[in-house]
Amino acid sequence: MAGPHRWPRAEPPAPSDAALVARLFKRDADALGELYDRYARPVYGLARRVTGDDGFAQDVVQDVFLALWKDPDRYAAGRGGFASWLLSVTHHKAVDAVRREESSRKRRAQATEQFVTEHVERTVDDNAWTTLRGERVRAALRKLPEPQREALVLAYFGGYTQREVATLTDTPLGTVKTRMLTGMRRLRDLLGTIADGGAQ
Repeated sequence: MAGPHRWPRAEPPAPSDAALVARLFKRDADALGELYDRYARPVYGLARRVTGDDGFAQDVVQDVFLALWKDPDRYAAGRGGFASWLLSVTHHKAVDAVRREESSRKRRAQATEQFVTEHVERTVDDNAWTTLRGERVRAALRKLPEPQREALVLAYFGGYTQREVATLTDTPLGTVKTRMLTGMRRLRDLLGTIADGGAQ
C-alpha cells in the first residue's frame, strides 16, 4: 500500500517592500541587500538614460541606496508604492549629477575664456612671461590646441595643481602633464614668433 501523499513544501512569501524598509530602521543590512537585488537594475537603467554615462549611472545607484540606508524615513508608504518612489529619487539624483557636470564644464570653460580675453601677465618660465605683455600672450594662447590651452589656463590662471586639473578635466594625470609640457614649449615658440613679428 502506497504511503501518504506528501505535498511539496511551499516557499514562504517574499517580504514586501514596506517590510524590508521597516527593517532598515533596525539597521538590517540584509534588508537593504534584498531591496538592492530587486531594484538595482531598473534604478541603473533610469539613471543611465538620464545621464547618458555608465559611470555617472553607477554613482547614482550607489547614492540612491546609500541615502535609503542612511535615512529610510524618507520613504513614506502612504505616499505611494516603494518602486515609484525609488525611481523618483533616482531621477532627481541623476538630473543633479548631470547639472553638476554641466556646471563643472562651464566653470572650466569660463576660466579658459577669462584668461584668454582679459589683459593678464603670467609666468611661462622664469623670464619669458614677465617680459611679454598680455596681448601677445592671448594671441599665442589662441593658437594652442584646446586641450593644451585648457590645462595651462587651469594651472596658471586657476591655480590648480596638475592632479586637480586631471580631476577637473576627467583626464589621466600623465596626459595632463604631457599637455602642459607640450603647451609650454609651443607657447614659448609662439611668443618668440609674435615678438619677432612685432619688432619688424
